[in-house]
Amino acid sequence: MIGKDPKNGMAYYVGMNAGGGKVVAILQDEGYLHKHSKTRYLVYIEDDEGTQLWKAIDGMPCILEFDLNF
Repeated sequence: MIGKDPKNGMAYYVGMNAGGGKVVAILQDEGYLHKHSKTRYLVYIEDDEGTQLWKAIDGMPCILEFDLNF
C-alpha cells in the first residue's frame, strides 16, 4: 500500500494487471538506498515487449504485506 492514507492509497501486487501486461516483480532499489539513504521500490511488468520497469515509488509511505499461509 502506497500513500499517506492507507485507506485511499494505491496497491500494487505481483500478478496484478497493469496496462497490457502484468506486474511480475516489486523490488527494493538497493543502489538507491545505498546512495541516497532513502527507500525506493521498483515495479516491473511483463507484456508483449518483454519485462520492463513500470513504476518507481520513492518518497511515499509504504506498507508491505507478505503472502502468508495461516
